[in-house]
Amino acid sequence: MTASIDESWARIENWLAEHAPQTYAALAPPADPADIAELERVVGRPLLRPLVASLLRHDGVLDRAEGSLLPGHYRPISARGTAAAWHLLTAYHDACEAEERGEEVDHDFMKLGSSRILYGHPQLIPVARDLGGAYIVLDQRPGIDRGRLHAAEPVEGVMRVSHEKWASLPLLMEAVATSMETSQPLNGDVPVVDEEQRLHWESVRLRADAPPPPRA
Repeated sequence: MTASIDESWARIENWLAEHAPQTYAALAPPADPADIAELERVVGRPLLRPLVASLLRHDGVLDRAEGSLLPGHYRPISARGTAAAWHLLTAYHDACEAEERGEEVDHDFMKLGSSRILYGHPQLIPVARDLGGAYIVLDQRPGIDRGRLHAAEPVEGVMRVSHEKWASLPLLMEAVATSMETSQPLNGDVPVVDEEQRLHWESVRLRADAPPPPRA
């Protein structure tokens, strides 16, 4: 059974407090319910409950944060940040083309694993972003992918990542907590704490390819 958002956040908080206190200190306080209500007004529909639960635990990370809380150099976004990102992304969505192609869009997305037409779809809610402009989006469309997470970036569009951690926000947060506690890779990334006690995620392959340290 998948852990709740609050249970996974508690594990993440405990690990960060002990091993990466700088990242722990950068976790934002809970979101103002008024900001969540405004976000729902902006996107025109209620948010899925796991996202609300996560925002009520931490409203993203503080702007001064360095490092990355999630694998792939992603950082959770605040409720206000989500509204701003939603406005930015939906400006790129071609609703006419999407309507014209209809079910073909979903068929291609499931078959090919990516779609440029879905980029900026108003029911794909941005929940995390990296410094390069890529996002993790939560799929709120009705259908088989409802509640699933996807990667979204301008060139490739929306990418349906096959790893099981992307099946839902609770699964992602539980997988992150487990990877932190066990130091086991999560889809090829491992948690690493730098000298300034900040959490980063590094590729297992890149770490394996790195030259060994010089011998004394």
